[in-house]
Parts: sequence; structure tokens; C-alpha cells
Amino acid sequence: MPRSVNHVASRAKRKNLMKLAKGYFGRRKNVWTVAKNAIEKGLVYAYIGRKQKKRNFRSLWITRINAGARQYGMSYSQFMGALHKSGIELNRKALADLAMNHPDAFKAVVEVVKK
Repeated sequence: MPRSVNHVASRAKRKNLMKLAKGYFGRRKNVWTVAKNAIEKGLVYAYIGRKQKKRNFRSLWITRINAGARQYGMSYSQFMGALHKSGIELNRKALADLAMNHPDAFKAVVEVVKK
């Protein structure tokens, strides 16, 4: 009995992967084996990048809060310590937004924390 191979599914699978390689340079865009490896590596980088994005934003927020707090004579660590002691539950994202876009509101938070 002859061997049965599902060419339709195989072709569709390759076609979908080649769509992901669109925009790649050189053989990465049109040679199956090279494109497959490039796509796999790209997906790994995308996964890693999603984790790094969170770290990068947290460090950006910390930098902005530190810059805002130093205008009022406090370091970042002093400010965050006093913030937690005072019971104010604002996260770093919100604090960074206040420090950057609403300096009066951030000043009010710093004044409450200093007391």
C-alpha cells in the first residue's frame, strides 16, 4: 500500500510560516529552512522582549520618581519608604505619571509623605 502524505496540510503550514518571514532580508524571506530558523529565533526574541519591556518600564518609572523626589530634597528610597509608612498605595506607574505630567499633584504627595 502506498504511503499517504497530507500535502495540503504540509503546504499550508509552510505557507503560514513563510508569511511570518515577510520583510526579512535575503534568503530568510524565501528559503524554507533558513526562514524557519529565522522565524523560530524571532519568536524567541519576541518572548524575551515581552519580559524585558516590563523591566524597562519599571526602571523608567523609578528614574522619573527619583527625579521628581529630588526636587523636594528626598532620594527615591527615602520617598518610597516614607510613602509606604504613610499608607499611600500609589504604584510606581501612577507616581511617575504624576511626577512627569502633574508636578503640583506630585508635590502634594511629597508634602503628605514628609509629615
